[in-house]
Amino acid sequence: MTDKAIALVTGASSGLGAEFCRQLAERCRKIILVGRRRALLEDVASSLREKGLETVVVAEDLTTELGLTKVVEKIRQQGPVTILVNNAGFGTNGPFVDTDLALQQKMVDLHISATLRLSRAVIPYMKEAGGGSIINLSSLGAFFPMKDIAVYVASKAFLNTFSESLQKEVARDNIRVQSLCPGFTHTDFHGRDEFDNFDKNSIPAEMWMTSEAVVTESLQALDAGEQVVFIAGEQNRAMVAGR
Repeated sequence: MTDKAIALVTGASSGLGAEFCRQLAERCRKIILVGRRRALLEDVASSLREKGLETVVVAEDLTTELGLTKVVEKIRQQGPVTILVNNAGFGTNGPFVDTDLALQQKMVDLHISATLRLSRAVIPYMKEAGGGSIINLSSLGAFFPMKDIAVYVASKAFLNTFSESLQKEVARDNIRVQSLCPGFTHTDFHGRDEFDNFDKNSIPAEMWMTSEAVVTESLQALDAGEQVVFIAGEQNRAMVAGR
């Protein structure tokens, strides 16, 4: 692989996605930013260009076939992508039977189908380039089946298993796969309408992490070749170990 890579980050407009873009900047010569909110993507891209990076903004909805097709085409045009961060995601809150099924399906489409499609698109290029990295955004919730977020945690559990299996397939090609499992993180994730009843203050302050801390741990673990399923935060690792 060349010293300076081309990365593609989904959900790049804010939170963990934007932070991945910032921390990957020193490793990359170009970053492809994918998300639905063009104005916010452009803001992140502008900050990257100030650091001398080339940026490509792709404002598309990855829950649609058209959106996915356009992003896959960008991979072909702008690659070879050797760093892929499948970060885009959202959650719903409420009993499965009472929650909009179409919205639940969109969540599955985004967390699972988009991850599969984009991973499948970049791996041949990574093999040709001599290696690469794929980070799939899972969740601490993958370890704890919980009511009211049943589809969310199930989709994240899928990502853990898929990532572990995929790593076994691509290890010989010098491709590293990580399923990143953050816990409570200061992003806009809980700011959606679905979480109107969620009180952030009900969670002890020590359980929260910043986006910067989560991404820093993720990249350090990736570089060290640590376990595929990586839990960010010592407090979160202790929680899973003691379940």
